[in-house]
Amino acid sequence: MIEPTTQLETIIRESASPLAEAPKLGRLAFIDFTRGLVMVLMAWDHVSGFWNKLHGGLEGIMPMRNPSLDTVSFLSRFITHWCAPTFVFLAGTSLALSTFKRLGQGESQRDVTLHILKRGLVLIALEWLIVSPAFDLPLFNVQVIGCIGFCFVAFSVLRLMPASAVLGASLLILLNRQWLDLSWIPSTPLGVYVRALINEPLIMGGPSTVIYPVLPWLGVMGLGWVFGVYLTGLGPERVAGLKPPLALAGVASIVLFAIVRYFNGYGNLVRRWSDSLLDWLYVSKYPPDVAFLLWTLGGMCLFLAAGIIFVERGWHRNQVAAAVNTIGRVPLFFYVTHLWLYRLRLPGQPAPFYLDLLQTAVVWLVGLVILWLACSRYEVVKRQHPRFLQYL
Repeated sequence: MIEPTTQLETIIRESASPLAEAPKLGRLAFIDFTRGLVMVLMAWDHVSGFWNKLHGGLEGIMPMRNPSLDTVSFLSRFITHWCAPTFVFLAGTSLALSTFKRLGQGESQRDVTLHILKRGLVLIALEWLIVSPAFDLPLFNVQVIGCIGFCFVAFSVLRLMPASAVLGASLLILLNRQWLDLSWIPSTPLGVYVRALINEPLIMGGPSTVIYPVLPWLGVMGLGWVFGVYLTGLGPERVAGLKPPLALAGVASIVLFAIVRYFNGYGNLVRRWSDSLLDWLYVSKYPPDVAFLLWTLGGMCLFLAAGIIFVERGWHRNQVAAAVNTIGRVPLFFYVTHLWLYRLRLPGQPAPFYLDLLQTAVVWLVGLVILWLACSRYEVVKRQHPRFLQYL
């Protein structure tokens, strides 16, 4: 019997050859469940941003938390921090799984590279043309969808690296990017945009904003890619064995988060100004610092372990969990659709009124039912027209 750590080393070593063959691995319901769960949380974040005056945000860009937010409002925003890291990580995982599947079906390296490149460009176009107006942001805005698009463009080439090299580079980026100095890039409008695109969020003025700089999120996607490479070597019957290591990784990561926040130095782009719970939890998302990623990716590991348990016990087939799974299978459609459903007004139009937290929750839940029905229908249409809708 091959031990998990030995198998991981074997898969990473074999993946140095981009033509490494992978065993047949069907769609992994625990990944769909986890992704669907964070998409539901993300919908809460956005509906709250559209209709609730007490919605927080810009953690990291703002060096101190907003003192006007009460504990409930703060925590209602904080719980959504799991969304972006999980979304980006699992985008890397799915990219690895689909890449190995395409290669196993006989597609050439050139065709696979072009497919990933096209997917990335489609995501960037969707960000600029559909997502940016939903948030009343400038045309060349880069949020999570555009950031994933730029990461896909990079991975159309980076995927040819051994998984061990991707893992090492990703950890190097995430553990050291806070010291990256880009001041050598000229402070021209283009230079400022390039610096923002790489590592420095930009929200003030000009024809662009960059809330998700690509470099740190490329590191997160790299970790997801390595996890996907590992999954290709498991086979369906061995996925269940991931519960203990995922749970252990999740707990260890959250413990490290507490240690990093306690020392209040390295890994904290936003310092802890007091010992209050809210100051402990106010970490930098824009850009993501080490503390933020330890908390969010640790939570993601626990969600993945819980997802495996749900699948093993058949709980993912009950109506609510099945709806979450459906959303997780068509995340991009859900993302683009939910923005305009919850916004409910034309670009540039302010909210005609605001809702309290309970009213916002009602709108969120009603919207989720509508979105689940739309996702169910879209999934059928996508199966009927896979070539036309393969990038969505």
